[in-house]
Order: sequence, then C-alpha cells, then structure tokens
Amino acid sequence: MTDNAKIRPDQTALLTELLTKRTLLLDGAMGTMIQKHKLEEEDYRGERFKDWQSPVKGNNDLLVLTQPELIKNIHLEYLNAGADVIETNSFNATETSMADYHMESLAEEINFEAAKLARAACDEVATPERPRFVAGVLGPTAKTTSISPDVNDPGYRNITFDALVADYTKATLALMRGGSDIILVETIFDTLNAKAALFAIEDAFEIAGQRLPIMISGTITDASGRTLSGQTTEAFYNSICHVSPLLVGLNCALGPDLLRQYVDTLSSVAECFVSVHPNAGLPNEFGEYDLDAEEMAEHIAEWSQSKLINMVGGCCGTTPEHIAAMKKAVDGNAPRVPNPKTPVMRLSGLEAFNV
Repeated sequence: MTDNAKIRPDQTALLTELLTKRTLLLDGAMGTMIQKHKLEEEDYRGERFKDWQSPVKGNNDLLVLTQPELIKNIHLEYLNAGADVIETNSFNATETSMADYHMESLAEEINFEAAKLARAACDEVATPERPRFVAGVLGPTAKTTSISPDVNDPGYRNITFDALVADYTKATLALMRGGSDIILVETIFDTLNAKAALFAIEDAFEIAGQRLPIMISGTITDASGRTLSGQTTEAFYNSICHVSPLLVGLNCALGPDLLRQYVDTLSSVAECFVSVHPNAGLPNEFGEYDLDAEEMAEHIAEWSQSKLINMVGGCCGTTPEHIAAMKKAVDGNAPRVPNPKTPVMRLSGLEAFNV
C-alpha cells in the first residue's frame, strides 16, 4: 500500500454493535441522482478527457474524476437524509466494464477516487455518537461466467473466472486505499461472478494485511424467484455464506412489494445480518420509477415490524427523500436477530440442499 490515503481500521465490531441495536440505513440510487443533473457529453469528459477517442456520456463512474463535487454532494444529500452507510460511485469501475469506453487503464484510479470522495463526505458529517461508513462497491460487470452469450454455443464464455478475480482484486485494493469501511459485492445476477469477487476480496485482504467486513447483495430478476443464473434465494445464500459475510441481502430488479417474499426467505435462513435495497417499484413505459417515498416507506415499515431486516436502503429510482422516509419507518423498531449458527452442511445447485 503505497498510496498516501490511510486504510481505515476494521469496522466489523462497531458495525456489529450498531446492527444489533437498530436498523441501519443504506443510501439510495446514485444513477437516479446523476440523471437529475441532465449532464451532457462535455460534462462527462471534463477538461482531462475532452479529446477522448470515444463517447463517454453515461459513464457515471468517470464523474468521480471529472465532476467530483457533484458526486460528493450526492453522498452528502443521502447522509443528511439519514444514511449510515453510503456506497462508492464505482459500480462499473472494473477493467471489464470500463472497456466499453476504452478506459480500462482508469479502473483502479476511479475506485480509489470514488472511495476518497465517499470517505470525505462521511467524515464531514460523522460524529462519535453517529459514525458513518463507506461501502466500497464491486458491481457484477456486464459479462457472465455461467451463461453463454452465444445461443449457438452453450459452452462459450466471454470472460474467465481468473480474469474476473484479477480485475476484482485490483478494484478491491483501490477501494481499501481510498478509505472504504466495507466491501460490498452487489446486484449479483451470476453467482459465479460473485464467487470470483469474493475470492478476489480474500486475496486483496491478504495483500493488504487487513480485513474489512464483507456485504453481499444478490438480485432476484423476476417473478420466477431466481437470479439470472438460476438460483433460488436460499441456494444463493448457501453459495456465498462460507466467507462469513457481515451482511447478506437483495437489491435491484423488483420493488418492495414483489421482493418481500424473498426477503422473508433470506431472513429465515441467514446466520448473519440481512440488508435489502429494492427499486422504487418496476419501471414504467418511460423507464422511470413511480413508487414515491411514502409508499415505499410503508413497505419498509412492515418489513421492520416483522423483523426481517438489519439494514435497508434504495436502488433504482430512489432518492434522499426515500431514505428519509425509510428512516422514519424503521426508527424505534427492534432490528432482526440473526439466526443462530447451526452445524448444517449447506450445498447448492439451482436449489438449496442442506444436510
């Protein structure tokens, strides 16, 4: 670790204590907030990338380099709305995803700067009584190690497990150098991709000589109740629980109404804390999300009263208003108690198999 940014001390004990006492708040959508600013190509490019070889509009992670104050202010909006944990703007900051913009060489820098911005925002508002935390985000990439992108060649893959591990290792180390408290693998549609990320995280911890809490969030893609790679909620949990995550959860794809049954399933099996950040409903014909803050908070209040969750936030379509409403919905309610650890052999294919 040669960067001058200091690695944060391990936050597991402090987070565990807080999660035991109350339901923590995650932030909401970054992309939704960026879209409100109606940025154009030149805004994304900034001075540094004004002559870049290809269009970069839509590369939201690049904004940590070209519009850092905008990103920091979005973090502050969520923190002021009540978020305890904010996610770095690094969802696509892997070499695999940055290749879409011919910006593979920038992936590590973007992760580092994304974590630094989130760290600065947290430090600006945190108090000893109310600490704030940075979740360094590793996204799923647009490639899958489980499914062939060619219907005529089921055995074909456009990326390897080892390539993903190398990519995620560099990203994780940069997120740690930038000041992350948690490493969050989220929006998981392919469990094998997630396992590559988790393998990489362990490598990164060994290289750095330090461990951080791990948070894992899968995505149930539709009413089938499965991830895109075919697993049920419990099978997904069985596939990743061996890394002893601090939190396991679900996010994206569905609104809180449709996601509720899968949150219930996860809560009933998880021996760790549970985190959920659903979309603000399903997208309408214009690709926008219609579930307002108060309606969404009604669902979250029921989850909280039913003791299904330990952390809650929002994904696509959510804003600081949604997080503020969720905070009111969970305040005063006792959090979920993790299930006691049992000597069960947890196996999984597409379904769970427990011995």
